[in-house]
Amino acid sequence: MNSKSMERSISLSGLFRISRPINLLMVAFAQFMTAYFLVETTRTGLPVLQDFRLYLLVLSTVMITAAGYMINDYYDVKIDYVNRPNEVVVGKGIKRRMVIFLHTILNFTAIGLGYIVSQRIALVNFFAAFLLWLYSNRLKRGPFIGNLTVAFLTALAIYLVGYYYQKSELLVLTYAIFAFFLNLIREIIKDIEDRPGDRKHGCRTLPIVIGFRKTKQVIFIIAICFVFAIMIVTFEINNPILFIYFGILGIFFMWFMWKIYYADRKDHFTELSTIAKILMMVGTISMGFL
Repeated sequence: MNSKSMERSISLSGLFRISRPINLLMVAFAQFMTAYFLVETTRTGLPVLQDFRLYLLVLSTVMITAAGYMINDYYDVKIDYVNRPNEVVVGKGIKRRMVIFLHTILNFTAIGLGYIVSQRIALVNFFAAFLLWLYSNRLKRGPFIGNLTVAFLTALAIYLVGYYYQKSELLVLTYAIFAFFLNLIREIIKDIEDRPGDRKHGCRTLPIVIGFRKTKQVIFIIAICFVFAIMIVTFEINNPILFIYFGILGIFFMWFMWKIYYADRKDHFTELSTIAKILMMVGTISMGFL
């Protein structure tokens, strides 16, 4: 592919928008925070930030995440023309064949980097890349399973650091659970927000299958499970600072749930999706208090 055809196939602004750099930075930030504050040292006693394998692990996770965003936009282009027409990139800023090319290169490179870290990380990377493709191609169009898939992969990105270094795994698990439930709620909120396009193109997401009000009830059930799961693991860890921090964060979470209860317009759910991101970021920062 020569440079002129490359220019016609891709634009920098299109690449920037389709790869969601802010979200990628959040993923990298969460993994580095986990490594620095919860893992601290490798099994040989080397400070974890001096281990080059950590950087390869984070880079490979970011690459798989970026590839996941690209393939998701590729399959969702018709739906996005209904839900957010001004934000469509595939076919405008980037040609469809270029999206597939970048998706493939990023995934294979990430699996290769994972292999340098360890064979088990390469296997996890392959599994994550395949699951993201399956989610974009099929799972997200069904009720709930797609939401669970994204929430699981978000939690896995955090847990992967503790799993590789085999240190502070219970603490890391706490934050993985935190990420899982918050992202599960956020994904369902996004499904409520995207109902018009999903319905038009035959998707059977939770709000379309069981309705708007019952979907809110599901969110509240998940929220109750979230609170109990965090309480159980926090009591198990028995760290007063963590308990106080999550207690304060719990107040903001209750305010968040109150806003969900009264939300009924698209802009309400767009705002709630952003709040969920902020809650996750604040929760991640709490690692520094441990």
